[in-house]
Amino acid sequence: MPEEKTIAYKEAVRLGIARAMRQDDDVFLFGLDVDDHLGIQGTTLGLAEEFGAQRCFGTPLSEDAMTGVAIGAAMAGMRPIHTHIRMDFLLLCMNQLVNIAAKAHYMFGGQVAVPMVARGIIGKSWGQGAQHSQGLHSLFMHVPGLRVVAPATPHDAMACMLTAVAENNPVIFVEHRLLYNRQGPVDVEAAPSVLGKGRICREGKDVTIVGISNMLHDALKAGALLQQAGISAEVIDPIWLAPLDVDLIVRSAEKTGRLIVADTAWTACGASAEIVAAVAERVPGVKVARIGFAPTPCPTTPSLEKEFYPDAVTVCETAMRLVAPGALAPPFTALAERMQQDPVFKGPF
Repeated sequence: MPEEKTIAYKEAVRLGIARAMRQDDDVFLFGLDVDDHLGIQGTTLGLAEEFGAQRCFGTPLSEDAMTGVAIGAAMAGMRPIHTHIRMDFLLLCMNQLVNIAAKAHYMFGGQVAVPMVARGIIGKSWGQGAQHSQGLHSLFMHVPGLRVVAPATPHDAMACMLTAVAENNPVIFVEHRLLYNRQGPVDVEAAPSVLGKGRICREGKDVTIVGISNMLHDALKAGALLQQAGISAEVIDPIWLAPLDVDLIVRSAEKTGRLIVADTAWTACGASAEIVAAVAERVPGVKVARIGFAPTPCPTTPSLEKEFYPDAVTVCETAMRLVAPGALAPPFTALAERMQQDPVFKGPF
């Protein structure tokens, strides 16, 4: 019988790391503050005590150099998990990731592998602002040789971590901080996820909504709200962004004839643009829309954040325009306020 528990996303990330470290002595975890008493919002709590300072340790604030350590260790046969507290700081090690980690297997004729995981935390919380909240996952989707995964549920957080650690190519593991307190069922003994496979989370016939990372939950909330307007929404969690399960999304778009991609990032040259383009190439006449950040740097004040970030109401309004243009829309904002609210990010202190 599966041992299923209801745990928070942050605990599922920690469980995935712990399982990987127990299964393979070559797996180690390092990064800024991974061994402190708060454990990166709880995702690394207790790992230093269980595995010791040689396999779980803090690093200097030097992303470029420490990424080089991860790449070198991976080439030597280890399987490092390198934690970056914010994805924004991966910009400091782009040469290491893009020109070395992603290409070493190709440039050495398959004789070298780089089995490493780079954790990057994204998303809004309590006024993170322009330099601490960016969703830059599409930059890494662009590069052959890199895998990109953005699990949205506790189950997938654990299962995808196991897959990422076992993968022989470098993996960018995207974690949205608003997911950390979200509870969900997890089979603590579940097998790793299947690389490059997404999931239909809600079946429907009128419009397909793809929700990336935390936007999956806004998409599911929108699906419930749209049902009250007589619109049947099919909601898909892509889970893996590279490789991307295009076939799954295409089959849904062929059925509904309409596709919305909601991303926790900007739309220009983003994951939403790639998904829409890939589907439009294969589904003639499909109606499409993208949802993402407003085209400006992220503000810090809550009143402006409300305008900057899309939500379930944004998804509903977009779906109405595609499915029933000109129809009178229900009061989605009022309806959404009556629904169960999402967990609140409390901050690191």
